[in-house]
Amino acid sequence: MVLQLSTFHWEGGAGVAAARLHQALLNAGIDSQLMVSQISRPGPQTSAWADTPWKSKKAWGNFVLERLHFLPQEKDKSVRFAFSPAAAGADISEHPLVQQASIIHLHWVNFGFLSLRSLEKLFALGKPIVWTLHDMWTFTGGCHYNRGCDHYLSHCRYCPYLKKPGEYDMAFTQFVQKQRLYNHTPLTLISPSRWLDNLVQKAALTTGMPSKAIPNCIDTELFKPGSQPEARNALGLPPDRKLLLFAGANTQDPRKGFTYFREAVRDPRLADVEVLILGKGKPENFADMPVKVHFLGKISETERMVQAYNAADMLIVPSLEDNLPNTIMEAMACGTPVAGFDTGGIPEMIDHLENGFVSVPRSATSLAEGIQWILKHNAGGAVSQNARQKVLLNYSEEVIAAQYSQLYQSLLHG
Repeated sequence: MVLQLSTFHWEGGAGVAAARLHQALLNAGIDSQLMVSQISRPGPQTSAWADTPWKSKKAWGNFVLERLHFLPQEKDKSVRFAFSPAAAGADISEHPLVQQASIIHLHWVNFGFLSLRSLEKLFALGKPIVWTLHDMWTFTGGCHYNRGCDHYLSHCRYCPYLKKPGEYDMAFTQFVQKQRLYNHTPLTLISPSRWLDNLVQKAALTTGMPSKAIPNCIDTELFKPGSQPEARNALGLPPDRKLLLFAGANTQDPRKGFTYFREAVRDPRLADVEVLILGKGKPENFADMPVKVHFLGKISETERMVQAYNAADMLIVPSLEDNLPNTIMEAMACGTPVAGFDTGGIPEMIDHLENGFVSVPRSATSLAEGIQWILKHNAGGAVSQNARQKVLLNYSEEVIAAQYSQLYQSLLHG
């Protein structure tokens, strides 16, 4: 049995990716169990560590303790959740599922689910460990994305996330702890993008470790093309306007690059488009948009998410840092082309001028050019067909489950 471990369940990019992989493995006949901190909704062979009222309080307490550990040292409020000290977490080493597992498969385990001490106890069991990296935290001194800092390539210190960066700061300490933790541990590191795998191979903490790129997966029977008029009618959207979709768990996260999208639609040639926004936020956050905005808020129901993708003429992803965004995969599975920046794993998903447009990073002008290119070249639906085909060939459940099955077999049987 392979035990998948994830803080979140069907929430956030990493939580969704972990749950989708678990589902794909089960559909492929692979014995997978998913343990999360707390369950979002019931699912097959899925359990919560916090399965009692006392454990739920303890899970919340661990999250608070971990945040309090970082709070006095944070540079400012904007980085509060961008650095994880992993100082508090649950000891799951004696949990029955952990004991039964042949392979332990880690995903995103921060925010009080697993601490560095928790990981140390798991690693001490001597079981093969697969770790799918959903950001950079595994090989940094605590940040989830480096924001231009390259100290992880040698030794983390003078961390830009800290109020008082220093030679022996919190990032330095966590880096040393991870060095000790990873030593002599049979880790196999999996990155959803080739971009992240390249960083893994260069990072001081993980260079020389077994690593490879295996993308996240998606259910292409759920996320599929549908009638645009029906989708717009269901969501109360205009039937005759060009709609540009911006989607994200937190639309106000600077890393998502919304300001560049706002500038792009100021282009006079895009005066007739309207914008569709999906994710956490408030309507007043978008009052200064130069075009009309339709704010759908946060949508958790898959059916409504699919409707939103099918209602849109394209998805815009101006991320400044990102791994392999679920939103791009979801949109393309629905046949909705994407214009996005040439950052992280985004250009691995978008084939420039074939199924979408890859824009110059931090360039609103280039993003506007991409929007116009898709509007012009997808009139007959060819770009949409290419987008859907890319997902079927590279990100379907069957394709990704087969790659993980081969990996698991190699770890168990050599």
